[in-house]
Amino acid sequence: MKRSEHIVVLSKDHHFGLLCSWKIEQGFFKNIALERIASYVEYFWNNHLSEHFKHEETIIFPYSNETYNQQIKTEHHELKVLAQKIAQHPEKSIVEKFAHLLKNHIRFEEREWFPYLQENLDESDLKQIGKRLENSHTKPFDNFEDEFWK
Repeated sequence: MKRSEHIVVLSKDHHFGLLCSWKIEQGFFKNIALERIASYVEYFWNNHLSEHFKHEETIIFPYSNETYNQQIKTEHHELKVLAQKIAQHPEKSIVEKFAHLLKNHIRFEEREWFPYLQENLDESDLKQIGKRLENSHTKPFDNFEDEFWK
């Protein structure tokens, strides 16, 4: 299903979230220091994911159903807790769990939640979501420079 133009900005964010997971996996594969990978996770959380999650919860949740909202909110919370643990005391298993959960979370939203929204909301609701996203979304991934892996 083609993504609605009104929520495509969130799908673009998701692309970079998947890239984050991939970079974590590649970091371990290439024996990058755990502290460096943890620093990247902390950076990505603080500069991108926390804002993205806020937009989903404040802008889209009112248009969604409680089943989706609860699952997404639970996963957002789990990712936040993992990011906090990584910032405080990084452990490889926690960083790997963060990458795995982030990837699965994004796939769920892209494959199930967004299609649900597009099938169940009328065009005026999607336009309203799009306007609110446009007004609040700072496009945090534009010109995304990743110094951690250069």
